[in-house]
Amino acid sequence: MAIICLPLLFSGIAKAQFLMDMIDTTTSVGKGMFSLYQKYDAVRFSGYIQPQFQYASSKGIKSYAGGDFPSEVDNRFTLRRGRFRLDYARYDEAHMPVVQFAFQFDGTERGVFIRDFFGRIFENKWDVFSLTAGMFARPISYEVNLSSGDRETPERGRMSQILMKTERDIGAMVSFEPRRSNHPLKFLKIDAGLFNGQGLTATSDFDSHKDFITRVAVKPIKLNSRNWRLSGAVSMLYGGMEQFTRYIYKMGQSAGKPAYYVDSSVTNQGKIAPRHYYGADVQFRIPDGENKGATEIRLEYLRGSQTATASSTETPGTIPVSGGVNAPLYIRNFDGAYLYLLQNLGDPMNLIVVKYDWYDPNKKVKGKEIGAANSGTTPADIRYNTLGVGFVHYFNANMKVMLYYDLVKNESTSLEGYEKDLPDNVFTCRLQYRF
Repeated sequence: MAIICLPLLFSGIAKAQFLMDMIDTTTSVGKGMFSLYQKYDAVRFSGYIQPQFQYASSKGIKSYAGGDFPSEVDNRFTLRRGRFRLDYARYDEAHMPVVQFAFQFDGTERGVFIRDFFGRIFENKWDVFSLTAGMFARPISYEVNLSSGDRETPERGRMSQILMKTERDIGAMVSFEPRRSNHPLKFLKIDAGLFNGQGLTATSDFDSHKDFITRVAVKPIKLNSRNWRLSGAVSMLYGGMEQFTRYIYKMGQSAGKPAYYVDSSVTNQGKIAPRHYYGADVQFRIPDGENKGATEIRLEYLRGSQTATASSTETPGTIPVSGGVNAPLYIRNFDGAYLYLLQNLGDPMNLIVVKYDWYDPNKKVKGKEIGAANSGTTPADIRYNTLGVGFVHYFNANMKVMLYYDLVKNESTSLEGYEKDLPDNVFTCRLQYRF
């Protein structure tokens, strides 16, 4: 049966792509949406693959540059991403969208995983509102919502990966985004939605609490006659997770020094532990001249409260368990940021990238205070700073090569094995093929 169905499937794909090539279209890919202007229905297939080679400073390092290295490995070939996406859209006679459906999966040597599976319906009276439901990117942060196929660095920053692992979640979202060019608020986009909260790390929701996420963004605004552009947004995640344990650890003082203390009140069980993020981002672009590319600066800062476990600040995908019982929860105040500097070298085909990011999972303890006697701190409380330097060459619209080096620095602590900076820098050479 599968042998019969596969040729029919690819025949249908070929016919659909042929029809797409025959109609007049305007396409914008890479930001999670596309625009296809024609009278009735439109189908589009797109995707990319990212084969890469990496070399690490030492064997078996823990890394956010595409995952940890095996214990005896300091270099590797991997297929970082292999994305295939199907989009369907219907438009009315005024060329306004009515409904959209998207399905995307990621296939690598590690397996095949769904990345997007959602539907979006548009109201066509005022052409400003839409409703999205399913599995899709959470509306927080510029970097989280920037496609991995468009991003100028191999990976998102450590903070983005830890707090928003896999970027996506299951939920529903209302968006305000004027689609008429003469609308007085056409520069504004507002998203607000409710989500399960665990992201794609969970096979199902393990509590009844939902995360509320919202982002208010100003689209690029022209600042002067030289076409300088400025855009930005503020965003918030207000959520949490149910406390399936009475043992909740928070930061306080012990002998005048920062240390965890445990709140073991019986009434703790069943309450909601906080997961509250507040952030802002800005993007500033200066063209270098006609057909010479541009200089671009991106900046984002995020802070708040995160509930996780003793050993990690990632949002748990399941109810944490230790020794056969529900594990205690740890509530930490965090902050983090990233700064991009992007500079074309005389034309848009060659790009220099400099990126600095940091993630401090516990703002109330630092340096040698981490690992001090009776502090209760762990490697999950260590701050990391990362400086990345890279070069990107675009052969054409369908192929690029990226050379990038991550210099990772952790703060020196009193914890065994973390008394000094770890040798965990990573060089990445990546090709990307896109269709």
